[in-house]
Order: sequence, then structure tokens, then C-alpha cells
Amino acid sequence: MASEMEILEAPSQQRGRLRIFAIMIALALSMFVAALDQTIMATAIPTIAANLHSAAGYTWIGGAYLLANAAGACIWAKLSDIWGRKLILLIAVAWFFLSSIICAVAVNMQMLIAGRALQGVAGGGLLQLVTIVISDLFSVRHRSLYLGVMEFMWAVAGGIGPLLGGAFSEYVTWRWNFWINLPVSGIAFVLLIFFLDVHNPKTGMMAGVKAIDWFGSLSVLGLTLMLLLGLDFGGETFAWSSPQVICLIIFGALCSLLFIYSEKRLAKYPLMPLGIFARLSNIATLAVAFAHGFVFIAGEYYLPLYLQSAKEASPMRSGVLILPLVLAEAFSGMITGAVIHRTGRYRELVWLGLILMTIGNGLYIHLDAFSSLGEIVGYQFLSGIGAGFLFQTPIIAIQAAVSQEDTATATATLGFVRNMATACSIVIGGVVFQNSMGEMKSSLLAVGMSDRLASQMTGGSAAANIEYIKDIHDPAQLLAVKEAFAWSMRNMWILYTCMSAVGVFFSAFILKARLNKEHVETVTGLREEKRPPTEAVTSV
Repeated sequence: MASEMEILEAPSQQRGRLRIFAIMIALALSMFVAALDQTIMATAIPTIAANLHSAAGYTWIGGAYLLANAAGACIWAKLSDIWGRKLILLIAVAWFFLSSIICAVAVNMQMLIAGRALQGVAGGGLLQLVTIVISDLFSVRHRSLYLGVMEFMWAVAGGIGPLLGGAFSEYVTWRWNFWINLPVSGIAFVLLIFFLDVHNPKTGMMAGVKAIDWFGSLSVLGLTLMLLLGLDFGGETFAWSSPQVICLIIFGALCSLLFIYSEKRLAKYPLMPLGIFARLSNIATLAVAFAHGFVFIAGEYYLPLYLQSAKEASPMRSGVLILPLVLAEAFSGMITGAVIHRTGRYRELVWLGLILMTIGNGLYIHLDAFSSLGEIVGYQFLSGIGAGFLFQTPIIAIQAAVSQEDTATATATLGFVRNMATACSIVIGGVVFQNSMGEMKSSLLAVGMSDRLASQMTGGSAAANIEYIKDIHDPAQLLAVKEAFAWSMRNMWILYTCMSAVGVFFSAFILKARLNKEHVETVTGLREEKRPPTEAVTSV
């Protein structure tokens, strides 16, 4: 017979499991909507650009989200350090809910891009805070399983995002790409209110406002916005030698110096403690995270463009054809969590992932107008398996090298680096593509294409005008357009392959660290308000 103590403990254990299950559902839904809005636009953007009569918006529908995502990442993490995870996470979910409504009712491209920027700010908070909350709840060794679940949700969002984007655009309306966020984020908000129970510092409003690293926040925003705007404008909106581009890039770079000075000399509670950069292993981990973010987003964002142009796929079909990439990411992501949880080893997964990702993106260089379905699927599978190994391994590596108290800032720093990488990737990849397409106008004119149509099919407007490809009936002109798109994207894949190879180089400097199985409660709030941490207890 069960003892009286066992009988009394059973309901308590069941309630604990139910609470963890509800929290994980809420966190998974939060991760899902934030990740979904990075990929759902990929197959819908041509339709949106045509509907809103703005070819110039192609890059910025995605770029505004990712740029704002990067700019706000560290700030959300620091706010959660000051006022607690639960309050700030709830604000991020509510913000995402409201900004999705703005996007859904947008009447012009300017309103949509503004809404996407607001969405990106909230999405950056969700991506950071979900990882930080999991890091608060579980030990380094055990959290790998739960981070693996989040990676699976990321991959699911990446998989169904292009499908949903294509289906909504083709059969309903592109506005459903944003309406779909409302029930998901609404459910997450309710679950978080009732079930998330983490340390609440009860920091006063004025004390918290005074503790915010305002100078650091403004300088990191300036760095992100001016640098990426300069890169995006260069060679397309303005010449690279123009005062606009030069000033944006120079002042953006100067903001990085101001940020470093603020974190080192001015901030009492810095956004990004510079001690993280004191170890070569941490620098290498951040470099790997940058390379991974720069490369993996390119496949999810730009492969649909290749499929809809060079292969004449519909938005829906292009979504189906990139499933091998995201399914491979999901599979290897789940394997990663299980391997780390069982063995405590992560460096080998980093090396394997980077090598496979480099090979996969190198093979993308060979894609052209005549590539077979087998080639397209096989290349995606290799690249996706490699990318999937790299979502959580850098997080585990940097968290293992810092104290539990610094875990949130270290995680936010890595998240900022990765988000900067994804934003740079979309912007710089778009610049490479647009400049390459600009060089193809003469070849289109050479096959008898009219100057007006050749202008639509090249330069900055090319990506937004792929719907016109189906109206080209001359076989020579149609082939020339397909080859132009494939050649221009080939230059992009060369860039991404080189960046992946840079990641391989830096991965050699990541040191092995023991992954602790003991869990210590994370105490948030201002330093003078914090109570001593509780004794370590075995993690769930």
C-alpha cells in the first residue's frame, strides 16, 4: 500500500506537472507566432506588393520585422531583469497582438511596414523572453530538452509559414497572415497570466525607469537602424558613394563605440555586460550564432523567390517545396536537445551543423532554371539538418560559461547578435540580388523584351514583379528572365556559403564546459533589492 506521504504528494506533483505543461504551451505559442511572422511573408510578399501597388516594399516587409527584432532584443531582456519576467513577457504578447491588427488593416505599404516594425519589436521580446524563462526554470543540462521543444516550434512555424502565406494569398486574402496571430497570442496571454510563476521583484515604476540603461538603449538602436538602413540603401536607392549612405554607415559604426562606452562607464545596469566578451570561447560562440542567423534565414526567406521565379511555382507550391528545409531543421533540432540532455556534449553538434550548412548552401549555388526537384529537395535537406543543430547549441555553450545571475544578459546578447544577423542577411542579400538583377537588363533587351518589361524584371522592382513572369509567352524571353533570377540568386548563395565557412572557423575556439544538473532560482529586480539565491535543488 502507498504511504500516507506518497498519497499526499501525488496531487501536488500532478499540479506541478500541469503547471509546467501549461507554461510550456504558452511559451511554445509565443515562440510560434514570433517565428511564424519571420517566414509567413516569404510566399505572400509578391501578392502584397502588387495589391498595395508598391514594388519598393518587397525587402522592407520582411526587413522591417527583422531589423526591429534585432534592435529591441537586449532591451526586453533588461526590462525583465528590472520588473520581472512575467510582466514583461505579458506586455510583449499584448504588443504583438495589437501590432498584428495594425498590419491586418493596413491600407498602404507605409502603414504595413510600420506595423511590421512594431511587430518586430514585440517579436524580438518574445524570442528572447521565452528562452530566458526556460533558462530560469531549468538547469543548464535539463533545459536543452525544453529548448529543443522551442526549436521544434520554430521549425514548425518555418514549415507552415510559407504554406499559410501562400494559401492565404492565393485563396483568401493576405491579411489573414496577420489575423491568424490573434487567437494564438490570446491563448498564450491567458495561460501565462494563470500559470507562469517566477520570481517577482515588485520593483517600483520610478526606480525601474531610473535603472534603465537609456544611453545604451539609444546607442544600440542607432547602431542597428543606421547601419542596416545604410546597407539597404547602398547601390539601389542611393549610390554607395552618396552622402546618405556614407553618413548612415559611419554614424551607425560610431554608435557602436558609444554603446561600448555606455556599457563600460555609464550604465549601472548595462544591457550587455562587457565581461561576456572577456573569454575567447564566448566571442567564438557569438560569432557562430551570427553566422548561423545570417545563413539559415536566407533559405527560408529567399528560396520561395527562386521557386516562384526560376521554377514558376505558385505561392502555395513554393511553400510546399521548401518543406524539406524546415522539416530537416525540426528533426535535427529535436535530436540536438536529446543528445545534449543525455551526453552533455554540444561542441561536436556545432561542428557538424556548420559543416553540413556550409555544404548545403554551397550546393544552392548550382541551382538554375533547369534544376531538378531532387536537387532542390536534397540541397535543402543538407542545409536544414546543419542549421537545425545550431539553434540551441550556441545558447547552451554561452549559458554554461556564465553564472545563473548573468544567464539572461548572456542569452539576450546572443539573441541580439543572432537577430542582427538575420536582419543583415535579408537586407544585404536583397542588395546583392537587386544589384545583380540590375546587371541583367541588357541580356533581357537582347532577346527582344520591351524596355518597360525589362525594367520591371530587373533592379529593385524585380522581386515584387515576379507575378508578371506568367504573362511572358515568348520562350526565349521567358528563359532569359528565369536565368536572370537564378544567376542573381547564385551570387547570394555564394555570400551565404562564405559566411557559413566563417562560422566553421570560429567554432574551433569554442571550449568545452560542464553542464550543471543543479538548478538555482533566478532572482530578478535591482541589485540592492535582491535577496540571496536559494540553495541549489535538483531540477525537474
